[in-house]
Amino acid sequence: MPKRRILIALFLLAATLTAAAQDPAAQWQQKLAQWRAQREKELSAPDGWLTLIGLEWLKNGGNSFGASADNSIRVKTVAPSHFGLLTVSGKIVQLLAPPDGFPSGFEIDHKPARETQLSTDAEKPSILTWRGITMVILQRGDRYALRIKDANATTRTSFTGLHWYAPNLHYAVEAKWTPYPAGHMEKIPTIIGTVLDLPAPGIAEFTLDDKTYRLEPVLEDPHDTTLFFILRDETSKTTTYEAARFLRTPFPDHGLDKPGSLILDFNQLYNPPCAYTPYATCPLPPPQNRLAIALEAGEQRYSAHEENPAPAN
Repeated sequence: MPKRRILIALFLLAATLTAAAQDPAAQWQQKLAQWRAQREKELSAPDGWLTLIGLEWLKNGGNSFGASADNSIRVKTVAPSHFGLLTVSGKIVQLLAPPDGFPSGFEIDHKPARETQLSTDAEKPSILTWRGITMVILQRGDRYALRIKDANATTRTSFTGLHWYAPNLHYAVEAKWTPYPAGHMEKIPTIIGTVLDLPAPGIAEFTLDDKTYRLEPVLEDPHDTTLFFILRDETSKTTTYEAARFLRTPFPDHGLDKPGSLILDFNQLYNPPCAYTPYATCPLPPPQNRLAIALEAGEQRYSAHEENPAPAN
């Protein structure tokens, strides 16, 4: 190709790329692709939801745990036969050593394991680790459970990606924000039968395909900087996770306590942890967030199977 034609081709390519960079739709699609890639990265991280292999409820008194079948809680992966004993007395959970002592390499908060009271604080729990295994004590209501993650879980090592609807700006809509009086709370059911009392700051009303719908978000934490929507739509019967999908959005343009507007981009709908593992405790949509419309956008269904390797001595 003559030099002049090459220069012209390069000029046209540069002009095309510049135009695409300036095109709002192209920018939106690029940001959406980046968001989806980050979602897959976090999900498949060494401590992501694909590593979750157990959620075991603790009974009052002693709860032995390890890979051996004689434990009251069996760690279903390659692990020491006996990690130790978790004792529950009221609101106190303690870790005690097994008869032969703690296994080599077993740590609490990055220090060699010792007999001690464990923190069950949701923001800073005690972290038990052995090689790629991570365990924490969770409080759910008045009960405690041992959550177990394994960085080498088959669900993580065999992960090949998520399934998404094609990007579609039709499902990015502007919603009218109407605030609730301060202190409004909403009861949110969970997949394990408990109920969460969460702040619900207002209601978002939007129109799609000439029909008007309303969604009520909650705040998971007082320090949240995003609204958390827990919803279900008609695609749950066919192509999306049956229980629910989640959506997070920035706060409305005039804040939570004033009327305003916000963007609901349903292309960023994503599955809860329960879509990937039976060992999560996910919230479910309240009745007002169960929509009689098919939102053919965002993340689709996912399935995986996990094998249980033999225990290590």
